Amino acid sequence: MAAGNPSQLDPIPRFPSHHTSADISPQARVICEILSTYPVHEIESHLTASRIQPEPELIQQVLKHSYNFPSSAAKFFRWAGQPQKHTAYSWNLMVDLLGKNSLFEPMWDAIRSMNKEGLLTLTSFVSVFENYCIARWFDEAVTAFDVMERYGVQPDIIAVNSLLSAMCREDKQTAKALEFFEKIKSKIPPDSDSYAILLEGWEKEGNVAKAKQTFGEMVIRVGWSPKYMFAYDALLNTLVRASCGDEAIKFLNVMKGKNCLPGLRFFSNALDSFAKQNDHTHAIMLWDIMVGSGLIPNLKMYNVIIGLFAANDDIDNGFRFLDQMVFHGVFPNASTYNMIFACLVKNKRVREAGRFFVEMVKNEWDPTAANLAAAIRVMFEGDDPEMAIEMWKYMKRNVLPQDNGANEVLIGLCKLGRMSDLRRFAENMIDDGIIISESTMAKVKAACYAGPGRKKWEIYDRILEKWKSSCI
Repeated sequence: MAAGNPSQLDPIPRFPSHHTSADISPQARVICEILSTYPVHEIESHLTASRIQPEPELIQQVLKHSYNFPSSAAKFFRWAGQPQKHTAYSWNLMVDLLGKNSLFEPMWDAIRSMNKEGLLTLTSFVSVFENYCIARWFDEAVTAFDVMERYGVQPDIIAVNSLLSAMCREDKQTAKALEFFEKIKSKIPPDSDSYAILLEGWEKEGNVAKAKQTFGEMVIRVGWSPKYMFAYDALLNTLVRASCGDEAIKFLNVMKGKNCLPGLRFFSNALDSFAKQNDHTHAIMLWDIMVGSGLIPNLKMYNVIIGLFAANDDIDNGFRFLDQMVFHGVFPNASTYNMIFACLVKNKRVREAGRFFVEMVKNEWDPTAANLAAAIRVMFEGDDPEMAIEMWKYMKRNVLPQDNGANEVLIGLCKLGRMSDLRRFAENMIDDGIIISESTMAKVKAACYAGPGRKKWEIYDRILEKWKSSCI
């Protein structure tokens, strides 16, 4: 097995090493240190001087942690194989180490040596497939598959799927995998895993047309079965992410009729996708299929769909789902309440927002500072200043930061002309270290100087003096 020129073979470190790994014996660590420190031509003498016996387990540990030094690892491998024969596992590690470093000629030397010793198996070729594909030498990976029989390894469906998987893991190579699949499927009949691998490739690439075509062939060749769920999930994910909601729902209904409905994980991911697309129509259809099939949504899913309704100002559906939660043993949290509260405030449904605030407080879920500040403004605008004040008092006791809420209270009192309350609240807020903005102070001044009345001017002067002293 040719080691080659060390200066050409040893790449920039990019694999786990003995320096960072805790899963390595002291003896293996010593050998790894030799391999990573000394020039290749000095390694054998240092290995011999170490007097460490190269037992199979130690050899395997060293190889696993020496991917960054392939030429040194090859030297160690030859040295360790002098007093004994290597195990098949050690050989496979060496094949993988060379392949990962794109040292394909030495890798094939190792393959031939394994073959002579009768140790070559499909595992060795799986490593060859993977490393050729990582290097993007896809034609060479197919050639390696084609020569398997010459080395006494029978190409079967596991080998086919291994090569398909290695290709599809690389970016935008599912078409290349399909090309190999079309060539081989008449000789080695595909199974459900073959189609699942291709479908996952199309999913990653977002190719709806190819995914539908592959799925159609799968149904004809292998039929329907709950065991094929990975393939079904891949197709559905492709459709959902491509905003093909109608087709996704259609396929889901077919799958339900075949007793092949996906699990909760798919529904959760699909719901997230529909929410990102702001597609509440298909989200409801998806939800109905899920619940109608006996699957119980979790809190995260309830929050996603309630958030979707809230984002579309569909507060009635938001309340409907909030009421349904408890029947599934799911209880709302602060996020659930805040999404609905924000929607009520945004749509200026003053009375409902006030009642909902009371319910939130009763259930010990705090509104966010932003929601409370917006709610205070809406309460003043909606002729419910008492609720606005109640919200401020609650905010002062329980919710931070308070600056925005405080400014909304002062602005609301200005608009109502409640000067004595304005002075009292402003002074207390300044004493508490709350920041009153310059724009709020301008509104306070305008309110105090509107119309006759020296007493109102004095209120402003007093607030102004206190405000200026707080800014020093």
